[in-house]
Amino acid sequence: MQISARLRRTRGSEGVRKLVREATLTPADLVLPIFVSEVDEEAVEIGSMPGVYRWPIKRVPEIVESAEAVGVGAILLFGIPEEKNPEGQQASAKDGIIQQAIRTIRNNGFKGVVITDVCLCEYTDHGHCGLLDEDGTILNDASLSRLAETAVSHAEAGADIVAPSAMMDGQVASIRTALDATGFINIPILSYSVKYASAYYGPFREAADGSPTFGDRRSHQMDPANGREAEREHAADVTEGADLIMVKPGLAYLDVVRRSREAFPAMPLVAYNVSGEYSMVKAATANGWLDERAVVLETLLAFRRAGADLVITYHALDAARWLAEG
Repeated sequence: MQISARLRRTRGSEGVRKLVREATLTPADLVLPIFVSEVDEEAVEIGSMPGVYRWPIKRVPEIVESAEAVGVGAILLFGIPEEKNPEGQQASAKDGIIQQAIRTIRNNGFKGVVITDVCLCEYTDHGHCGLLDEDGTILNDASLSRLAETAVSHAEAGADIVAPSAMMDGQVASIRTALDATGFINIPILSYSVKYASAYYGPFREAADGSPTFGDRRSHQMDPANGREAEREHAADVTEGADLIMVKPGLAYLDVVRRSREAFPAMPLVAYNVSGEYSMVKAATANGWLDERAVVLETLLAFRRAGADLVITYHALDAARWLAEG
């Protein structure tokens, strides 16, 4: 029997495999999340996220310089304030933790891309993403002005991109209007447009002190059972003025990443490789069950293959170094 189609022909050597490779992964495709803390005087490793730290303001330039040195595409800042109250006032304060961090980073000479998370959960004493009424129900519309104020304060401090994650209906339009009205018409919005009510966020909530003191976030974050609904979420935010869109979590929702790429081919698409996904890999490799380097690079490549332009990941520094090694 003569075999005319031999698919192994393009797999026989590393050189040929690289030549026909469909998806690529580079350090510039990665975004490093950084936790900036007002309550820690030194860098504190997060118990459930080995290798990830909460950084005090004075040491933030160190981690930023590390990201810059290995060519990571951008950093994403999360703040842990010393003071919290029902309105999350420190989220938009001119001397808030994120605002201080941005200025410190810029004063240290960082010219790279700074993205800031825009939400209230880390700043409210109740831990929810928006303002509450007396019964503990989230007030969607009343929360929009607080989110807009926060985004503007980040832009004033020197952020390049603001990323609203509260999943409040209308948040992108409110933020776009506020940015434009204050002269920041060229600041892009990266919307957490598709953010699921996921169990994979557990380690993040330890890191950011962001767990709700009661209830959960299923009233505004997406139901994990729904895939088609993601298109409605993206479409709403794109209509309101989002410049980049996101799927979070990423690994357990690669079908949604693919669906998002097909539905919005012209939009920059971001996938978030979340804390629980990171911690599972770290736990398995600590036990000798997985090859960390191989699994991490394969996972990040999967996001790119599914259609993500950028991947937010706590593995960013290690992955960038491994990619440089070839």
